[in-house]
Amino acid sequence: MGNKANKISQKFVGCLLGGAVGDALGAPVEFMTHVEIVSKFGPSGITEYERCYGGIGRITDDTQMVLFTAEGLLRGHVRGARRGICHRASMIASAYERWLYTQGYRSQMETEDDWLTSGWLAGHEELQDQRAPGRTCISTLRSMGRYGALAKNNSKGCGGLMRAAPCGLFIWPSSTGSDAFHLGVQAAGITHGHPSGYLSAGVLSELILHLINSKSLRNSLGKVKETLVTYEGHEETLDALEKAEALADISSDHFEAISKLGHGWVAEEALAIAVYCALVAEDFCHGVCLAVNHDGDSDSTGAITGNLLGATMGGSAIPDRWLEPLELRDVIAEMARDLFESNEWDLDDSDGVDNDWVWKKYPGY
Repeated sequence: MGNKANKISQKFVGCLLGGAVGDALGAPVEFMTHVEIVSKFGPSGITEYERCYGGIGRITDDTQMVLFTAEGLLRGHVRGARRGICHRASMIASAYERWLYTQGYRSQMETEDDWLTSGWLAGHEELQDQRAPGRTCISTLRSMGRYGALAKNNSKGCGGLMRAAPCGLFIWPSSTGSDAFHLGVQAAGITHGHPSGYLSAGVLSELILHLINSKSLRNSLGKVKETLVTYEGHEETLDALEKAEALADISSDHFEAISKLGHGWVAEEALAIAVYCALVAEDFCHGVCLAVNHDGDSDSTGAITGNLLGATMGGSAIPDRWLEPLELRDVIAEMARDLFESNEWDLDDSDGVDNDWVWKKYPGY
C-alpha cells in the first residue's frame, strides 16, 4: 500500500475508532448534568474511561448501529456486484433489522432467523446486549413492514445522525459530496422522519467524505452547507451549524458555548456540539473530552466528535490508553478497513478468483 493509500486507510480507521472512543468515554455520564459530572470527576470532568455496562471502554448503541450501518452498505455492495441490482436503503434497513434482533426484538417482516444471524457481524457476543438503545430506533424498526421505507414519525432525535459516518466512508473515492449527503439522509430517514433528524445525518456523511479527502473542517462546512440548502426543511440544521461556527470563533468558555448549542438529544444540537468541539479542538483528546462534559447526550456528541477528529487526524491521533481497553476495537478497525478496501474487492465470479470469503462475510442474497 502506498503512502497516500495508507494515510487514507488510517483516516477510515481513525473515523470509526474515534467515534467508538468518544462513545465509550461519554457513556458513563450520558444521563448526568455538567454539575454532577464535575462533582464526581473533578473540575475537568470525565477525562478517562469509567466503568459502565459492566466494564471499562464499553461502547453503546451508537457504535453498535455504526457497525450495522457499515455492514448494510458492504452487503449491498456485494449484492450489487453479484446480483447486478441493489437498493442501498433496503440493505441498510435490513442491517438495522439484524441490530434490532440483537436487542431482543423483531420487526413485522417475519424474517427468517438464518438471515437475522447471517454474516460476520451479528455473531459477536458483545453486540448481544442492550446499551440504552434509542426508543425511536427501537419502535420504528419494530413496526417496519418494508425494507427501505421512510419513517412515518416526526422525530429529530440524534439516533439517525450518530450512525451516519460510514456513509461518508463508503461513498469514497469516486462519488461527490452531494452523493454522500444523500446516502446519509437515506440511512437516517429509515428511523427518523423530521428533516432535522435526517438532514443532520446528511451533513455528517458529507463532512466525513471531505475530511477523508484532506479538506479542512472549515472548508468542508462551506461545501456541505451548499448541499444542505437544496433540501426542504434545512433551516434548523443550517442555523445550528452557523451558530456552532460563530461560537468557535469568539468563545473562550467552552462549556458556556456548548450550553448555548443545546443538550444534543436532538440531531441538529448534537451535530452543532460536535462541530464546535472539533473546530476548537487542540488535539483528539481535547476535542473529545469537551464533547462529553456537558448537560445532555454525552456519548452521542462524543462519538460524532470522535468521527470528525478521527477522519481528520487518523487513527494515530487516538491515545493507546483509550484504544487498548476499547470494546470490539479489532472488529471496528476491521470494519473500517473493509470499507476502505471494498472498492478493490474482485467480486466477478467469471474470472476464477476465490472470493467466497467476501460472500460469507457480507452475504447479500
